[in-house]
Amino acid sequence: MSTVNHGHIELDAESIYKDFCQGVKPLLTPGTSVVGVISGGVWLAKRVVNDLGLSCPVGAISSGLHRDDFARRGLSDGGQTKLPFEIEGAHILLIDDVLYTGRTIRAVLNEMFDFGRPASVRLAVLVDRGSRELPIHCDYAAARLPLADASKLTLEQDVQGRFKFSLESQRAT
Repeated sequence: MSTVNHGHIELDAESIYKDFCQGVKPLLTPGTSVVGVISGGVWLAKRVVNDLGLSCPVGAISSGLHRDDFARRGLSDGGQTKLPFEIEGAHILLIDDVLYTGRTIRAVLNEMFDFGRPASVRLAVLVDRGSRELPIHCDYAAARLPLADASKLTLEQDVQGRFKFSLESQRAT
């Protein structure tokens, strides 16, 4: 799943994804609607639904308009919220790639509530970095990997749909 070579962490995203598929199965009860956080969460949600042979639509939700750092970051071009089902009263499985401070999840929950009040929301993530700034937790994480605050872990998807991670050290601004 992960190895350390010469001080660098190498993560096998495909191996972690296989664990993720198995781990989210119990969260996908009949009537559960799946929503992915743009962009990595949408990639995961679509692939999970396909790989598990489910016949449910996948929603996409953006954190852009509800971020508390909107003034600094601006609106990303990752996409707009598209929810092809009714949110009001729905049981939602929210999927994201990396959970870190909790701020993105707070923002997407605010966005979701603009569309209605779900009966429940469960959160599944590929990697939980820890170091929360808000009281957000996930119902399932395929991997838990504490990283330095100066690190940025990003999920990437190639043209064949396979996943890989990039891990970068960010400089203070």
